Order: sequence, then structure tokens, then C-alpha cells
Amino acid sequence: MERKGSRRENECEEKNSNSESSELDKDYKTSLITLNVGGYLYITQKQTLTKYPDSFLEGIINGRIMCPFDADGHYFIDRDGLLFRHILNFLRNGELLLPEGFRENQLLAQEAEFFQLKVLSEAVKSRWEKEQLASRETTFLEITDSHDRSQGLRIFCNAPEFIAKIKSRIVLVSKSRLDGFPEEFSVSSNIIQFKYFIKSENGTRLVLKEDNTFVCTLETLKFEAIMTALKCGFRLLTSLDCSRGSIVHSDALHFIK
Repeated sequence: MERKGSRRENECEEKNSNSESSELDKDYKTSLITLNVGGYLYITQKQTLTKYPDSFLEGIINGRIMCPFDADGHYFIDRDGLLFRHILNFLRNGELLLPEGFRENQLLAQEAEFFQLKVLSEAVKSRWEKEQLASRETTFLEITDSHDRSQGLRIFCNAPEFIAKIKSRIVLVSKSRLDGFPEEFSVSSNIIQFKYFIKSENGTRLVLKEDNTFVCTLETLKFEAIMTALKCGFRLLTSLDCSRGSIVHSDALHFIK
């Protein structure tokens, strides 16, 4: 009798456990929401979509706002499906995180307003204003000789991140040609300063180490700057020293996108 009773108790416990497990599975499945935004499907949790009270998505989930369904029974929202990933990432992370080079601030701000996410809309507009301000400010990089500032190259651009990229590339090339002796040049915020330049007989400026060992020509560094610019989608606006008559011989380059 004890064995039968024990067996029945185990069966009951197992049934209860299975029942609780199925309930948990059911709750978990109902907490997942599939949205069809402009033809793009997104699956996320209910708590993510209801994170901001009085938002459009919170209103849909809690029944305050009527929303049509697609043929598969998913909520259908007739908005930009590609940009919605940034809306969803904001809801998940609580902050605006955009990929490098993102240029659709105005469109994203409109999407944020549609979804009634005031915090996101303000964050996008603030980012946009900063980019607009930065685009009006020309930044520069100077490659020069520590003995003679008149010899060298100046690179101008209205994109600070591009100047940083050019700088990194030239430093990398210079280090490789200096055989791991970075002390032969110094780097500050807007200046790469080599210890010594010298002009060859044909007018080419040579970058030298302190012991007069040849490193490279200044034209090599200029070529690296131009190639990096073209790969990044920039174009050469003008040589800022037209008297030189050639990009090869100019002392300044101006890039824009």
C-alpha cells in the first residue's frame, strides 16, 4: 500500500511539474510579439514594446490603439521597415546607438515622432544638429618638419572622423617605413611632425630619419591620403595652393563628401 501511495504521489508531482512547465512555456510564448513593419518581420518581447507608456507601440499592445493584422496574424505597421531596427534597439538599450556613418537622421526623427517616442526623437535631433554644426567646421591635419614648418602638407576636410582616419593611416605607413622607430616623429591632435625633411635635386621632399636614412617621400604620404579619401567616398575639392600647378606639388589638399 505504501508503495502504491508513493507511486501515486510521484505521478501527481510529475503531472503538476509538467503542468507548471507548460504554463511557463505558454506565458513565454504569449510574451513574444511579432511585428510586420513595412514588410520586415521583427520578433521581440511584450515588455520591450511597452517600455515607454503612452507610446504608439505600448498603445497597440495594451489595446488603446487599433492596429491591422497581416495575413499571418501579425501586427502590421505601415512604416519604414529598415529604420525600425533602430527604434527597436532604442527600446531594448534605452539609448540611441547608431552605426558609423549613419546619415538618415531626419528620417529616423520622423519615425521616432510617429512612434511617439519623445526621448528618442530629441536624441536624434540633437545628434543631427551636432553633425550639421560639425559639417560647417573645417578640420585639418598638418604633416610637417620639426625644423622647418614651411615644408610639409596640410589636409583640410569638414569631416573630423575622416581626418582621424587619414591620420591613423599615415601614422601606420610611417611606422612601417621607420622600422618600428616611432620616436622619429611625434603625433598630436592635428599635427604629424617628422624630425627632418629634405628636398632632393628634382624637388621631391624626402622624409628622413635623424641619421639621414631615407624613409619615404612626402608625396608617398600624400598619395596615401588621397587614396584613403577616395575609398571613403570623398573627393578632392581643390588644391589650396594653385600656384604649384599640380596636386603632386601642392602643399594643401581640401576634401569634401
